Amino acid sequence: MTDVPPFSPDSPLVAEVLPSPNHGERLGVERPDMLLLHYTGMESTAQAVEWLRAPERQVSAHYVVFEDGQIAQLVPEARRAWHAGAAFWAGATDINSRSIGIEIANPGHDFGYPPFPAIQVEAVTALAKDILSRHPIPPDRVLAHSDVAPARKTDPGEKFPWEVLHRFGVGHLVEEAPPSDGRYFMRGEHGQPIEALQAMLALYGYDVPVSGTYCERTEVVVRAFQRHFRRSRVDGIADVSTLQTLYRLSTTRPAGA
Repeated sequence: MTDVPPFSPDSPLVAEVLPSPNHGERLGVERPDMLLLHYTGMESTAQAVEWLRAPERQVSAHYVVFEDGQIAQLVPEARRAWHAGAAFWAGATDINSRSIGIEIANPGHDFGYPPFPAIQVEAVTALAKDILSRHPIPPDRVLAHSDVAPARKTDPGEKFPWEVLHRFGVGHLVEEAPPSDGRYFMRGEHGQPIEALQAMLALYGYDVPVSGTYCERTEVVVRAFQRHFRRSRVDGIADVSTLQTLYRLSTTRPAGA
């Protein structure tokens, strides 16, 4: 890795600055209005940090939160880190310019997907609160990578305890309706109720067609919604629990969203 000049950390919670060369100017926005959470998704955290700092990889994030709760900053918050990739939220496609990215050390679904240690979740929560104290990011724009790139990404996944962050004022969340028997919608079905489901998902911000057909894209987006908001079962099927949770989320959205 080439030498990268050090910089002063934006957060007092940062234990170490590990500069990455992979960043640029924010485009079209003065400051970020989204916070995006990821997991590193590699067998080794050291390998993941090396990856985020390697010029040839063309990928980075602003912060990494290690398993023991230590926090490293790789890119200044004023800069556009390259963490979201091809993504979409509420009409915006350059999510990197609009967001701050936090990588949470966890090998992810491909490597056993262990639970997130409590000390790590505590550190993520503290860091998120600190970031929100500097940037006017609305609760409903604290998102998972899987929310903005549902066909490509699953992180930070259904094991990430979003309710802990919400308890401390970070993010928008409702108590999920428990799965139960009843009517459900799945791939291949058509009709007005499916159009209404798609419209609610699209209005919240997801990239989904409002066609009245439960297509592959709709299934992918429903699965992404479940990974964040209805984590007890992630199957891409819009059952009563999924529909009720989405309705509660939509009707409790912060004013002005």
